[in-house]
Amino acid sequence: MHISYNKLWKLLIDKNMNKQDLREASGISSASVAKLGKGDNITTEVLLRICTALKCDISDIMEVVEDTPQEDK
Repeated sequence: MHISYNKLWKLLIDKNMNKQDLREASGISSASVAKLGKGDNITTEVLLRICTALKCDISDIMEVVEDTPQEDK
């Protein structure tokens, strides 16, 4: 299983925002945005900053998804 941030990218589209807008609104670094883009681990502090900036719940920006058999190898 792994974390997916696809919900975050969809929410940004719905809010007519891009990654730069997210970075500016939340005060997170470009490195954090890059980690999100790769699906890497990110601190809860960063996630809370994003939720505060977007006025949403953490479940609105991320979800746990099952690995496919190809990802297990």
